Amino acid sequence: MSSRKPSVTSANFDAVLFDLDGVLTATAKVHAACWKKTFDDYLQQRAAKTNEPFQPFDLDNDYNLYMDGKPRYDGVKSFLESRGILLPYGDPSDPPDRETICGIGNLKEELVIATLKTEGVEVYIKRKIPAGQPVEN
Repeated sequence: MSSRKPSVTSANFDAVLFDLDGVLTATAKVHAACWKKTFDDYLQQRAAKTNEPFQPFDLDNDYNLYMDGKPRYDGVKSFLESRGILLPYGDPSDPPDRETICGIGNLKEELVIATLKTEGVEVYIKRKIPAGQPVEN
């Protein structure tokens, strides 16, 4: 067996995958904005149903404490528990309108995908890739 590594070319590979999220692309801002919208909408609806005061999701504190760097559903659970809100976990296949940890997490994920499709994302090489345009060499 040869110890030589093959060159990364289209002749040798059909695809090369990277973890682009926050590594090559500035998606943290997109994720944070989508968490804010998801939680603010949920908390406003909940406040209207329960007659509790609405306390918005705080991007500086709540995002960093409860969401950043955590798997999606763990972040939802952590944030809601910080507000004294206990929801059933649900199932990862829950639709985004289901009031479960997974449903809320899935709603946020739909917002991220929609935002990336319509607005694109800034890459750290100081150029923006328009939505739907492949990255070129």
